[in-house]
Amino acid sequence: MSPAVDVVVHVDGGARGNPGPAAAAAVVTDAASGTVLDEATVVLGETTNNVAEYRGLLLGLERARALGATRVEVVNDSELVAKQVNGEYKVKHPGMKALHAEALAALGAFASWSIRSVPRAQNADADALVNQALDAAAE
Repeated sequence: MSPAVDVVVHVDGGARGNPGPAAAAAVVTDAASGTVLDEATVVLGETTNNVAEYRGLLLGLERARALGATRVEVVNDSELVAKQVNGEYKVKHPGMKALHAEALAALGAFASWSIRSVPRAQNADADALVNQALDAAAE
């Protein structure tokens, strides 16, 4: 049996306008040392902030799996996404239900997982990547 690989994935998504030009980002770090293992962004085109937040989550989980992670702690600044994924809030919007199901399926591929929301200042690296991606796309 291979050893467990624990990572922390800081994810973020944002739209300038709601809806508006949007991007998502993820920063994957080693849980023990905090060393950055991977960073990624994706420009999403025109969408809502909540869709962008889910896309950030999915991007982060994809990158964590590619690194061989077995346990993942997801940190984001979207209380809505964290509470929906944890089952504290219902997903009512039809367009969000598919993203929610996709996120749960992706999380299910890990031996263990958690997700929590933090103030934006505690998610600064992922937030900065979203803004860099949006700035670059606007040029």
